[in-house]
Amino acid sequence: MGAERNVLGGDLEPCGTDPVTGFYRDGCCSTGSEDMGSHTVCAVVTAEFLRHQRQVGNDLSTSRPEYSFPGLRPGDRWCVVAIRWLQAYHAGAAAPVVLASTHERALEVIPLEALRAHAVDVPADPRSLG
Repeated sequence: MGAERNVLGGDLEPCGTDPVTGFYRDGCCSTGSEDMGSHTVCAVVTAEFLRHQRQVGNDLSTSRPEYSFPGLRPGDRWCVVAIRWLQAYHAGAAAPVVLASTHERALEVIPLEALRAHAVDVPADPRSLG
């Protein structure tokens, strides 16, 4: 199997290890047939994004140890479900995106222009995005 690609056509870069993200909890937004939700968008979550997700029934702030899910805080980098990110985008609450760490399969759901409009270089202290 070849290297997984990002939305820019390059090698998929790691998204986050504190907390460890990814459908496979490997720090990358890798995906496969088991990943029914397509956890392919490397987002730097903001308070606004987390609030929006909670309002639509996708609570990303509460720890769920049974799913190895720590609960997120503003500034965390997390592989979010593509359709959930798009939902937030349409509601004006999209989280910033790390394009080099966003899997190319996200493009099956989200136009590249939308991702580019929210692209960020991750600051040294991502908690400042809260």
